[in-house]
Amino acid sequence: MNNIQTKTIAIFITLAGLMAATRADHFGTALHLPDASLAVFLLAGFYLPRWVFPVLLIEAGLVDYLALNYGGVDGWCFSPAYWFLIPTYFVLWFAGSFYAARYRFSMRSLSEFAAIALAATGVAFLISNASFYLFSEHFEKMSAVQYGAQVAQYFLPYLQSAFLYLTAAAVLHVAAVLVKRRVAQA
Repeated sequence: MNNIQTKTIAIFITLAGLMAATRADHFGTALHLPDASLAVFLLAGFYLPRWVFPVLLIEAGLVDYLALNYGGVDGWCFSPAYWFLIPTYFVLWFAGSFYAARYRFSMRSLSEFAAIALAATGVAFLISNASFYLFSEHFEKMSAVQYGAQVAQYFLPYLQSAFLYLTAAAVLHVAAVLVKRRVAQA
């Protein structure tokens, strides 16, 4: 196995493990880290080959199934809208692969990463929440404007959860590049 394959496997295991370990709680608590799924899909789009996307989707579905059926998680969020997590996560995956094609090791590139991640996370929020409003059958008596006002309070925590992991990943990436360059110079 060559170095690139080893690195790919290590990143895949890390991201899949992070998603499995954190998927139970959207925004986190004093005892649990927030859900890393948004960041995992974006980072997987940046670092990993395309075949990983459906594997991560299957993992997310399996973790949710286990949480719902064996972990005591309330099924309120599970509805026909659940299927819209596929385009939600695809937006993040696509953003990661879009950035990968433009990546250069520079401060400007880091700000581009932040902007792309912010835009993708915002679109993901819109897809997941609009689909939940339209297809969950929980909001028949609530107008779209009322729902939007109600759900807007969750946008900042949604961003914060994703950016917690994306910031940590960016710091690790920069550190790894700098170490690699230092070793190459030695």
